[in-house]
Amino acid sequence: MASTLVLGAGKLALGDMLFILISFILLMLAVKHYAWGPITKMMDDRSAKITGDLDYADQERASADKLKKEREEALKNSRAEAIEIVNKAKQNGDDQKKTIVDQAHSDAEDVRIKAKSDAEKAKQDAMSEAQNDIANLSLEIASKVISKELNADDQKSLIDSYIKELTVNNGTK
Repeated sequence: MASTLVLGAGKLALGDMLFILISFILLMLAVKHYAWGPITKMMDDRSAKITGDLDYADQERASADKLKKEREEALKNSRAEAIEIVNKAKQNGDDQKKTIVDQAHSDAEDVRIKAKSDAEKAKQDAMSEAQNDIANLSLEIASKVISKELNADDQKSLIDSYIKELTVNNGTK
């Protein structure tokens, strides 16, 4: 049977060929009318979707790049701000240190001046008291000298007694 089919294929008649050709053309027209439109529409829709997805991907990539640049810039700015804050803090610390040291020096100078003034006053008071004691002693010696004339031994004993009296009086003060 296979041999008859092979032999029959070689003897194709012109009518059969026209029938096959017309059937093929009709089939192509039917496919074009019923199937080709939906297939091309489906292919166009798919192409449009792929193009839209590619455009969306490009937009997202551009958006991501822009966001990356913004974040890098913000990071640079935050680093610069941090450095500026640290520098300001250092400057404020140095200023406070200088102010505190200057105030301490000023207070020390005030204390030194007050101590010097107090020492000078104490010295003046001691000198004044010594002058008063010497004046009193001189008055007493003069009054005793005037009241009696002394010889050398009496004068020496009188001076010694006044010196002892002066040391006793200063010791009690």
